[in-house]
Amino acid sequence: MATRAEAPSGDKAWFLRALLVLQSPRPVFAALRDDSDEAAGERQDVAGALVWLAGISGILATTVASTLLNDVEIDGALAAVWAFLAGGLYGFSLYYVVGKVSHVTLRRLGSRGSFRRARHVLAFAATPIALALLVYWPIRIAVYGQDLFRTGGGDGHGAGLLMAWVFYVFVAWALVLFVVGVRTVHGWTWARSVAGVAFTAAVAAALAVAVGVLYAVG
Repeated sequence: MATRAEAPSGDKAWFLRALLVLQSPRPVFAALRDDSDEAAGERQDVAGALVWLAGISGILATTVASTLLNDVEIDGALAAVWAFLAGGLYGFSLYYVVGKVSHVTLRRLGSRGSFRRARHVLAFAATPIALALLVYWPIRIAVYGQDLFRTGGGDGHGAGLLMAWVFYVFVAWALVLFVVGVRTVHGWTWARSVAGVAFTAAVAAALAVAVGVLYAVG
């Protein structure tokens, strides 16, 4: 007797969608239109994992990380623990703050969606930044080692500087997915979707600059 394979459901389905969003984002974001408590509950763990991974990836690109090993009391193991914990905090802070900015901005443009759905769109759009933690940072750390986390070293000029900018390719990819996500979920025009994401990204960039200035002053 022939048997029919069952489609994956729940967390497993959303884990597969987290991979699919890199190749075929529209069906993934279309699934986010269902904002019922049941549907949101099935995807929240996957969204949280993406945010944590993206947070670690993002915090490794900050000026804080680039000077971490200037302190002789911090070794490589402690730096890894710092990246894991601080990256999670960094990721979830941006998840809620930028998610709220996105929600308010999109509401101004006519959205009737919830804050929760705005956060989930942001989380799945951040998949390329999470991917960078798995494919970009291991290569960069293998090439430059602890030079990445202290002042000076070969990572700060020439090929090292060029390689540093490669990270922003993943950031740009995430922004493109964010636009696709907003357009797909809300059924908007490209111009309207770009306007919403551009304002959200500008606020996020301003927050990042403010944090960097506060760190430098401190």
